[in-house]
Amino acid sequence: MTKLAILGSTGSIGTQTLDVVRWNPERYEVYALVANNSVDKLAEQAREFQPEIVVINNTTHYEELRTALRDLPIKVFTGSDAVDQVVRMAAVDVVVTAMVGYAGLASTLSAIKAGKRIALANKETLVVAGELVTALAIQHKAQIVPVDSEHGAIFQCLVGERSEDVDRLIITASGGPFRNKTIDELRNVKAADALKHPTWQMGAKITIDSASLMNKGFEVMEARWLFGITADRIDVVVHPQSIVHSMVQYVDGSVKAQLGVPDMRLPIQYALSFPERIDSKIKRMDFARQGQLTFEEPDTTRFRNLGLAFDALKCGGNMPCVLNAANEVVVDAFLHDRVGFLEMSDIIEKTMNRVAFISAPTYDDYVECDKETRIITAEYFR
Repeated sequence: MTKLAILGSTGSIGTQTLDVVRWNPERYEVYALVANNSVDKLAEQAREFQPEIVVINNTTHYEELRTALRDLPIKVFTGSDAVDQVVRMAAVDVVVTAMVGYAGLASTLSAIKAGKRIALANKETLVVAGELVTALAIQHKAQIVPVDSEHGAIFQCLVGERSEDVDRLIITASGGPFRNKTIDELRNVKAADALKHPTWQMGAKITIDSASLMNKGFEVMEARWLFGITADRIDVVVHPQSIVHSMVQYVDGSVKAQLGVPDMRLPIQYALSFPERIDSKIKRMDFARQGQLTFEEPDTTRFRNLGLAFDALKCGGNMPCVLNAANEVVVDAFLHDRVGFLEMSDIIEKTMNRVAFISAPTYDDYVECDKETRIITAEYFR
């Protein structure tokens, strides 16, 4: 039995990870569930999966959760220190890092230092501190297997290949709900419009990032560190059907692609079972019914966030951390109708120009940079 600690169990990736566990009860055991605020959902999951430990990160919800589970022999803890302790426990074989945003960095670093196998769904970990994370993973012999559909696809295309034979990575993007809207139309879109993603079911923050193409920029940054490929060898193409999840081009001109229905449970299951492939309940592709697969260049004039992400990656240092923190602030503001869709890019760029550059940041530098960036970004829409 492989014992899992699922960080962010009540979110989109977390709940789909639990689907994979339901399909394979003879292979996977939930040892720990971790959530931030969703007490009712976390308690419901705990009753079904009977983990050894449940952690609610937000300490204000501790008593409510403990009361909800008082009739069960489950240890209930709270706070970030408890999360760090859980990922280090000897009983845990795999840590699924599905917490959204910068909040997932500290716990992922703790899991890496404990030498755990990590099913990585928190892309901000590599966006913010990719150089530090990859160095620590090598030092502590921690295996990182990507859960993102795009990086999971690239990972699968690279299995059995030599790294020196890779020419470039090609990351696909659905284009989001606003792919065909003009600049004038984008000025007036609201959060409710952005949350209607055409092919994927995701959490609110990631769905907004998809609509602005910031999510794709983050994936480029993540790919740079996961696969050791410089930014100039990573391309993004818009593929509205979301069937080709990403591709790898080799030095001889050959291209390998991973295809499948748009279902996150496929890359989640592969991340848990690697190097094996196991049966699943995921719908199979029917190419005769699928029809055309189309590809087009992304428009960085309408969707400036993708270009800003490439700029931050090329700049290096703490600039990706600045980009991520500024984006988290403006996305939250957009979700609450406090800033316009196009204004998000303007504010992120202004913030990137204001925060002091650090060429070789330490972990403490990242923490301080994140705090400073959030304060500066918030000044633009108070």
